[in-house]
Amino acid sequence: MGRAPRIEFEGAVYHVMCRGNRQEPVFRDSRDNELFLDALAEVCGRTGWRVHAFVLMGNHYHLLIETPEANLVDGMRWIQGTYTKRFNIRHEQWGHLFQSRYKALIVDPAGDYFQTVSSYIHLNPARAKQFDVLNGTLTDYVWSSYPAYLRPSSRTDWLAVDRVLGSWGLSDDRAGRESYRQLMQKRVLEIAGSVNPHTADERWAKIRQGWCFGGDEFRDRMVKALDGVMEGKQRNSFVGDESRQHDKLEAERLVAYGLEKMKMSETDLDILKKNDPRKKVIAWFIRKRTSVRNVWISERLQMGSMSKLSSYIKEVEDACEGELSALKEMVKR
Repeated sequence: MGRAPRIEFEGAVYHVMCRGNRQEPVFRDSRDNELFLDALAEVCGRTGWRVHAFVLMGNHYHLLIETPEANLVDGMRWIQGTYTKRFNIRHEQWGHLFQSRYKALIVDPAGDYFQTVSSYIHLNPARAKQFDVLNGTLTDYVWSSYPAYLRPSSRTDWLAVDRVLGSWGLSDDRAGRESYRQLMQKRVLEIAGSVNPHTADERWAKIRQGWCFGGDEFRDRMVKALDGVMEGKQRNSFVGDESRQHDKLEAERLVAYGLEKMKMSETDLDILKKNDPRKKVIAWFIRKRTSVRNVWISERLQMGSMSKLSSYIKEVEDACEGELSALKEMVKR
């Protein structure tokens, strides 16, 4: 039986998992973990991927990634090939490192599906008893994105936390991070008291066994998209157009929300300077929550050259005090 083709489209979210060949370790020590995270940083730079959660577990890894471009296959080919070469050079060996087929579960970002998958990933060390689950904390396992959720200073540029925290109704501030810590620690204790930690949440079985994790409407869309791929149609011909349209509608909603928070009107966008701090913050807000292209944001907010938008967004992202920081907090409320 042939392998099912991958579904790729702009803005897709995947839970990616891959094990070592013959169940052998792919991370033998801390340096191997660091090499993989270096490769992950590189592939994010190459592809534009957003990583929402990850965990490295000795003989396998889990990623929750979002692909603004339809490039899952190309990115996975690069990262697994690159890491394999570096691992083999370091350990003076050759041959396959990973099993031949990585698993890519396509995830519905709506409802509690995003929340469930991110929790599944962050709680992996607890299920595998990689730390003292009764007396320790989930941050004791360092090869996961979870510690960075609680300590912003330790985050990398490619780790995005807003969507996971948002799925719990939380913000990326001290109160929101503390609430997330309490939620996860409660789950750790539930796992510790479970006869079978892998069944502590009945939804996890669907993550391990399926190819699509989402509501009926989302699954129907994915089935149609898969049918189109198998019939030889362009791989993003169905879902890509619909996804782009959805993102533009969401971006328009965020523009309206941002203008309201800033006590601005549409006409203000014509009058204000292209680099007005309020425009920068609204652009950052849209970029964090959608996959619309920078050119769309620049044109919609009348911010001039698209080439400057990334620097504007980074300026807002890095702001910890002053006007930009205050405006950022305003739209996050």
